[in-house]
Amino acid sequence: MITAPSFDRIGEENAFAVLARANALAADGMDVINLGIGQPDFPTPPHIVEAAVKAMRDGQHGYTAATGIPQLREAVAGDLHRRFDVEVNPDNVMIVPGGKVTMFTAILMFGQPGVEIMYPDPGFPIYRSMIEFTGATPIPVPIREERGFAVSAEEMLGLITDKTRLVILNSPANPCGGVTPKSEIDQMVAGLEAHPQIAILSDEIYDQMLYDGEQHVTLLSYPEIRDRLILLNGWSKTYAMTGWRLGYSVWPDDLYNKARKLAVNAWSCVNTPSQFAALEALTGPQDSVAEMLAAFDSRRGVVVELLNAMPGVSCVAPKGAFYALPNIKDTGWKAKPLASGLLEKVGVATIGGPDFGILGEGYIRISYANSEENIRRALGRMHEFLADR
Repeated sequence: MITAPSFDRIGEENAFAVLARANALAADGMDVINLGIGQPDFPTPPHIVEAAVKAMRDGQHGYTAATGIPQLREAVAGDLHRRFDVEVNPDNVMIVPGGKVTMFTAILMFGQPGVEIMYPDPGFPIYRSMIEFTGATPIPVPIREERGFAVSAEEMLGLITDKTRLVILNSPANPCGGVTPKSEIDQMVAGLEAHPQIAILSDEIYDQMLYDGEQHVTLLSYPEIRDRLILLNGWSKTYAMTGWRLGYSVWPDDLYNKARKLAVNAWSCVNTPSQFAALEALTGPQDSVAEMLAAFDSRRGVVVELLNAMPGVSCVAPKGAFYALPNIKDTGWKAKPLASGLLEKVGVATIGGPDFGILGEGYIRISYANSEENIRRALGRMHEFLADR
């Protein structure tokens, strides 16, 4: 059978391949500690689960509008106003089945042969995968350790050409935990004003996971780019709801109906009871969010301390998300062989930096979305593995 050439260009997220291998090793009896997958180890808070159960018992079993139930779109707009003092019209909010859907939609909307799309490197692997799928040229924006893994506005703006159609930004960032400061974002926005043909996709899925007094700067707070800004966010990380497949996006007027039509063609609507769970997450008690963040912050300190004590390893303290990206260049190992050796030999799952981009070589990603006890055990094994070799 002959398939479309675009399917030969599509990549994947290797974290799921590592997860499958880790599960297979565990099934064979190995004690595996997973520091690879980006998934909170906390359960979804009970009041959110109960909201979905109640919705099912109340008969909420049918289709909804492709864009989501009105009360949830209103709650998203209200939450953004409460946290950032920005005005968002609920009619510009779209409820989608997970954060990747917004990436897929935005990149598909602008990607085609002959155009360029800029994305962070190291960065979430689906950015580049989807860009290549559309036939557009991926242009990596370097995310450098010496800048604390923050975006350089000057470097990013210097990569713009007359072929650029979409710029993807991510802060707090996966895989490095970097947070781009307001001064850099101000400079980026000022530079993008000179390029009205360029749309911006701002991936802010980790916007509530910040440390050391950092404050999130949403691109929604810049009116000069709101007419071409696409916001990506959701419930997976903040409310420990990865398997619920719930995300939302905010679209400018000129793009919203295009995104709605894709929803109608592709997924019809998001699971109805899940939407009521998402409504409860935004409008109900927020204690669990603060508790989870405090636990991540404590684990972050342990991870940075233990990594910096390893032979040949150094680690910049992440300012956001729940990932560390230690530098392993002085160990003598390449990143992917080290990640493979850690998993196969001592049962520690990590992700090699090249899975996040060309500039990921020399780094591995550690997720501290696991218990402190497991983190200490895993990093102890990693220390011994490096010391023995």
